[in-house]
Amino acid sequence: MGKITILGLGPGDFGLLTLETWDKLQSGQPLFLRTARHPVVAELDKRDIYYTTYDHEYETGQSFDAVYQAIANDVVRRADAGDPVLYAVPGSPLVAEKTVSLIRTMAADRGITVTILPAMSFLETLYARLAIDPIAGVTVVDAADIDRLPRELSTALVVTQIYSRQVASDTKLALMELFPDDFKVTFVRNLSLHDEDIRTIQLLELDRQPVIDHLVCLFVPVQPEQSRTFSLDPLTTVMARLRSPEGCLWDVEQTHVSLRRYMVEEVYEVLEAIDNKDEHGLCEELGDLLLQIVFHARIAEEAGLFSMQDVIDEVTAKLIRRHPHVFGDVTVRDAAEVVVNWETIKKSEKGHRRSVLDGVSPGLPSLLRACKLQAKAAKVGFDWDDVAPAWDKVQEEWQELKQAVASDSAEAVTGELGDLLFAVVNLARFLHIEPETALNQTNNKFVNRFLHVEERVRQRGGDWAAFSLEELDEFWREAKVLEKTL
Repeated sequence: MGKITILGLGPGDFGLLTLETWDKLQSGQPLFLRTARHPVVAELDKRDIYYTTYDHEYETGQSFDAVYQAIANDVVRRADAGDPVLYAVPGSPLVAEKTVSLIRTMAADRGITVTILPAMSFLETLYARLAIDPIAGVTVVDAADIDRLPRELSTALVVTQIYSRQVASDTKLALMELFPDDFKVTFVRNLSLHDEDIRTIQLLELDRQPVIDHLVCLFVPVQPEQSRTFSLDPLTTVMARLRSPEGCLWDVEQTHVSLRRYMVEEVYEVLEAIDNKDEHGLCEELGDLLLQIVFHARIAEEAGLFSMQDVIDEVTAKLIRRHPHVFGDVTVRDAAEVVVNWETIKKSEKGHRRSVLDGVSPGLPSLLRACKLQAKAAKVGFDWDDVAPAWDKVQEEWQELKQAVASDSAEAVTGELGDLLFAVVNLARFLHIEPETALNQTNNKFVNRFLHVEERVRQRGGDWAAFSLEELDEFWREAKVLEKTL
C-alpha cells in the first residue's frame, strides 16, 4: 500500500521553506504540484527538481469543486496503486486547501497513510505585516465561499483565492452586503516577495486594482458595532418562498386589498405598545408592521410594479431631498424652519395637486383626518386668531345637536354630532392636543375603571342583574379614587 506525503510551499519566498520540506523536494520521489503558479516553483526549476502539475485540470474543469475533486482522485489513485506520492500545495496544506481535505478523507477510506509536513502559510506573514494578533479572532474564507459568511460577522476577515478581476468583483459585491461601500480594507498581493504590495483601499475599489492574480488576498478588519449594516434579505427571502407555488396557500391568495385590514391592525398594535411603554412588545409589533410592508412590496414586485428595494430607495431619496439643511447647503435656525422647508419642498414635489387639502388621505382615522384637514386650511389663513372662537364654535354645535335631537331626525342628529366632533377636534388643535391621543387615554381609563367594576361584581356573586345602576356607579367611583392613589 502506498502513502501520501503532503508538503506546503510556503507563502512565496523560497527562504521560508522548512528544511524538512526542502529535503523531501530533493528526495527524487515523484512530485505532484496542485499548481505551478507559485513563486517557489521557479526556484525548483533552477535546481532541476522534476515535478508534475495539475494545472491542466483548471483548464478543463467545470467548477473549482470539480477541479479539486479530480486532483484528489488522481493523487489517491496513484497512492492506491502502491506508489509513494509527494503532493505539494501553495502555503500550508492545512490552510484553505480543499484538495488536502478531500485527499485525507478518501485516503482514510482506503487505508492509505497520509503524512502532512508543517509549513508556513501566508497567514503568518500577513499577521506579521499587518501587526495582527489572531487570538482576537480571524475568519479565513475562500473567495468562492464568500456568500456563505454569516450576516453578523464578529471577527476580522481574510479572503483568499481572489485570482481574477471577476472574482474580485464578486467578492466586492458580496462584502458590500455586509459592509459600507467605502469601508477601509487591506489589499494584499505578492506577500513575502520582493515586490510585495500591501495597500489600504475602499471596498468599492477592490476590482479596480491594476493587477489582480492568484497571489491576491484581502484583509477586512472588524467593523465597528455602531456602523454595521443590516439586511432585509432574510425577511424578503422568506416572503418570496411563502408567495411561491410551493409556499403557503393563504399567502399566495392575498392582495393589496385583502391585506388592508391587517396593516391597520398592526399600526394600532404598535401604538398600543408605545402607550404601554412596552419596549419588547414594540420590537415585536414593529416587526409585524414591517412584515406587512414587505408583503405588499412582494405582491407589487410579482406584478412588475416595484420592489422592496424601490420602496427603500424612494423613501431614502425623499429624506435626503427634504433635509437640505443636513445633506445640502441650506441653513436653518430652528425646528419650526425645518418644518416650513419640508412643506415647501413637499409642495414642489406634489405640484399636480389642485387643492391645499390634497394629500390628506380619506383612509385616515376620522379624528386624525379632521385634525389634518384643519391644519391644512390653517396654513393658508383659514383659521381663527386665538382659541376663544373655537370655544364658541363648540358651544354653538352643542346647541345645534340638542335641537336636532329634539327634531327626532336621525339624519340631522348624525350631521350635527359630526359637526360637534369636528369643532372639538379644532379646539384640541388650538390647545396643542392630539385628539386621537386624548380619546385613547380616556378609552384606557374607561377600560381600567370598568375592570374594577367587573371585579367587584364577581366578588359579590357575579350577577350583574342583582345590582342597581347606583351600586354599579359606586364601584365606578371607587375605581376613580384608586386611580388617584396609584
